[in-house]
Amino acid sequence: MASIFTKIVKGEIPCYKIAEDDNYLAFLDVNPNAKGHTLCIPKQEINKIFDMEEDHYLGLMQFSRKIAKALEKTINCKRVGVAVVGLEVPHVHVHLIPLHDMDDMRFQRKVSLAQEEFEAIAKEISKNL
Repeated sequence: MASIFTKIVKGEIPCYKIAEDDNYLAFLDVNPNAKGHTLCIPKQEINKIFDMEEDHYLGLMQFSRKIAKALEKTINCKRVGVAVVGLEVPHVHVHLIPLHDMDDMRFQRKVSLAQEEFEAIAKEISKNL
């Protein structure tokens, strides 16, 4: 069965897209830990990050780095944190989270944003790529 991320890749479910290329997609997390919380995924459905072929894994990390640099230019934060958990969706995804303090990485404190805020943030991050 296709994951929710595969459905996003196929355009069956909308997302707040930041960037994409032939192999990877970056979009805002709709249940964010912090404003600007972004997910970077391979378009190919792969359950576990270390099951990826090495060049595909390295490509995802390079893509994620590029997005993180744009996030730092867009969102006022101390740094961008990186997490790969993979328990909630069986599709590899890298969390890029603008950090103000350690609680932003705990996946327990969430922020609420209006659709217009998501759209504006995605647009601004894209401009900074």
